[in-house]
Amino acid sequence: MSATALPTLPLTIAQVRAKAALGFNLLRLAEDADPVWVSNEEKDALIAKRIRFFDITDVYEPEDAPGFAAMTASTLAAAVTYTAPSHQAELAPIIATVSLPSMKNYLNNLTAFNNRYYLAATGLAASVYIRDTISNITAKYPTSGASVALFPHTWLQSSIVAKIPGTNASGPVTILGAHMDSVGSGTASTARAPGADDDASGASNLMEAFRVLVASGFKPQNPVEFQWYSGEEGGLKGSQAIAKSYKSANKQVKAMLQFDMTAYVKPGTTPVVGLMPDYVDAGLTSFVGSLVLAYTNLKWVTSTACGYGCSDHASWNAQGYPSALPFESKFTDINPNIHTSADTTSVNGFSWEHSLEFAKLAVGFAYELAI
Repeated sequence: MSATALPTLPLTIAQVRAKAALGFNLLRLAEDADPVWVSNEEKDALIAKRIRFFDITDVYEPEDAPGFAAMTASTLAAAVTYTAPSHQAELAPIIATVSLPSMKNYLNNLTAFNNRYYLAATGLAASVYIRDTISNITAKYPTSGASVALFPHTWLQSSIVAKIPGTNASGPVTILGAHMDSVGSGTASTARAPGADDDASGASNLMEAFRVLVASGFKPQNPVEFQWYSGEEGGLKGSQAIAKSYKSANKQVKAMLQFDMTAYVKPGTTPVVGLMPDYVDAGLTSFVGSLVLAYTNLKWVTSTACGYGCSDHASWNAQGYPSALPFESKFTDINPNIHTSADTTSVNGFSWEHSLEFAKLAVGFAYELAI
C-alpha cells in the first residue's frame, strides 16, 4: 500500500469531494498523523489486516487538517458526576424480562444476511431490518412516545437512531450504540461475513434492551437514544457523521456507551467484562464498572488497550463527548474469527449467556442515567 500524504493543508471541502468522486478515501491512520489519501483497494487491504483508522472523507472540514487529532474537549459534554447505581429495586423486575430467545432471534436474523457490508445491498437490507423491527416495537407500545428513523449517508447503508423521549425534552441525551455492519475477507461487498460476534452481538443487545425498556413503560427524565452505526468497519463512518452532526447542532450528551463484540469467551478463561482504558471518559468507565456489578452476573476488569480507531466510542470521544466501551473480554483475548466467514454462533467460545449479560448492562445504563 502506498498511501499518499496531503500535498497542501488545509484542503477545501470541494477538493475533498472531487478526490472522493474519483474513488479515493481520506483516512487518519494515527493520533498525531495528518490525513492521507488511499484508493478503495488500499482501504480494503487495511481492513483485511485489521488496521484501524478514521475515514474522514464525509466529515472533513478545513480546520480538521492541521493536527486533526489534537481535539479539545467539547463544551457540549454535559457536566456530569456519575454517582453509584441507585435504582436496583425498580430495575430488578425490568431486567428480569430480558429474554434470551428474543435476543437470539434478532442476532440470527442479522447473521442470515450474506454480509452487512456498508457498501453492499445486503448492508442496506440489514439496516432496514433493524429499523422495521424497532418500529414494530414502538407501534406495539405507542404510549412510550418512542420513535425510530434511518440516518442516511452518502454511501448505501444507513445508520439508525431510535429515541425514547424524556420529560425534559431539552435535557442531555444518553446514547447507547453498536455497529450493524460486518466485513469478510476477500471482496468485501460479496464475501460471506455473518458477523455474529462482530457486531451482531452488540446490535442485538441494543435491540433487546430497547424492547425491554419500552415494554416496561420507561419514562425517562432526559432523552435516551439507541443508535446502530453503518460503516464502522470502513473507518467509523456512521458514528463520525452522527457525532459530528450532534456537535454542530449544539446537542448535549450525558454519556455514550458502545457495544462492540459481547459474545465470545476465550476457552479456558473466566467470563468478564473488559472495560477499555483508551479513548474513553475515565469517570464514565468507572461508573459502567459499578453497573456491571449491580446488574449483571459478571465481574469487570480493565482491558488491555483497544488502540486507535478501535470502535464507534472513539467518534464521540473525538468530538469531546464522554464515552465508554465494555468489551466481551480483555482485548488480548479477542475472538480470532472476526472478519471471516467463521464468525458464527457455532464457534467454540461463542456464548449466548455471556452476551445476554450485556443486554442487562444496557438496560441498567439507560435507566440509571436518564431516569
